[in-house]
Amino acid sequence: MTPPEAPDVSAGITPPAVSSCPDAGSSRLQTLKKRADFLAAARARRQATQGVLVQARRRPEGHPAEGIRVGFTCSKKIGNAVARNRAKRRLRAVARELMPTLGLAGWDYVLIGRREDTIARPYDALRNDLKYAMKKLHADRSKPRA
Repeated sequence: MTPPEAPDVSAGITPPAVSSCPDAGSSRLQTLKKRADFLAAARARRQATQGVLVQARRRPEGHPAEGIRVGFTCSKKIGNAVARNRAKRRLRAVARELMPTLGLAGWDYVLIGRREDTIARPYDALRNDLKYAMKKLHADRSKPRA
């Protein structure tokens, strides 16, 4: 017996066309996985907020990867594995929401969880922390301070 949602191929009915929704994978962020990428970001720009520390670096010319790459890390200072994973999940959720609009193509970002604050901070405040950090990281540094 065929399930009701399956088209009856024997009757000459063709399956419906694939929806024209954008591919979910096309807007996904690429994840940093290599230690060398994390170390390179650690030598570049950084901006700390109460809930997260963001490190950012522009990839060198000719680097094969396109788009925005993001890495996540939490040290053992955050707590046990459960606490570190929870902090990283929260950082991934905020990054998935904001980085496609705030991040710049050709840049690597590392989001580092802060002790107690990344987990305990309200989600909206964590979002605002990331927005602030990204704004400061990409501010024009050639302008003289007033």
